[in-house]
Amino acid sequence: MPIATLPDRAVLEVTGEDRLAFLQGLISNDVTQIGEERALWAALLTPQGKWLADFFLAAAPDRVLMDVEAGLAEMVMAKLLRFRLRSKVAMSRPEGWVVQAGWGGAAPPGASPDPRLPEAGWRLMTPAPLPTSASLDEYDAHRLALGLPDGSRDMEAEHSILLEAGFDELNGVSWTKGCYMGQELTARTKYRGLIKKRLVPVLVEGPLPPRGTPVTRGGAEVGEMRSGQGKRGMALIRIAALGGDLRAGEARLRPVVPAWMKLPEATEA
Repeated sequence: MPIATLPDRAVLEVTGEDRLAFLQGLISNDVTQIGEERALWAALLTPQGKWLADFFLAAAPDRVLMDVEAGLAEMVMAKLLRFRLRSKVAMSRPEGWVVQAGWGGAAPPGASPDPRLPEAGWRLMTPAPLPTSASLDEYDAHRLALGLPDGSRDMEAEHSILLEAGFDELNGVSWTKGCYMGQELTARTKYRGLIKKRLVPVLVEGPLPPRGTPVTRGGAEVGEMRSGQGKRGMALIRIAALGGDLRAGEARLRPVVPAWMKLPEATEA
């Protein structure tokens, strides 16, 4: 079974008797659903409903553990603690903890199934890493093959909308928990059908385009390239353009819509 350490991830801990209520009012998913071997995927949004960061949460005795993009960890901690007010809660970054991921086998003790897709495997936050048998690049190839978004590599802070990146189908949003920061726009985009673009996996024929390279169809810009490796990538593309001849830089892109992704009927040619 492939097991990889993810050095681009960091572990935060949330402690204090109000930790669950505190998080519940701020993030996109229902924190009451987490357990020691049941993780949750959620996002922190701006008040206007735009993505700032996403992370995995798992319960531990007397605390909640958070698996977050390392480059965003300090920002996430600062943004959340701004809303602490009188809540009995604290956050810190414990030393020596790492994030690991595995796929193609059962989760080991202490790990949680990846809450996005069963095929994604499992994740583990630990100060005692398991022996590895795969590289970060191999994990990234596994992620790209499933069409899973990877934080700031695939989304843009203060601009991206959760439903463009599959948070609905991938269990990153609760529609029943009540209010949280950014909830109004997120609900509106779902119930009014306002999503016109989607982040989709693509096969790349030619040199891999850098992130931000415009995606065109017939010379008209219809999206942009996001993360990628080798002959696979992720691109944000207008839904109505997914069936066309797509180009990015010197490469041709072929969207591969995964089975989990639900797309509306295209409304324009």
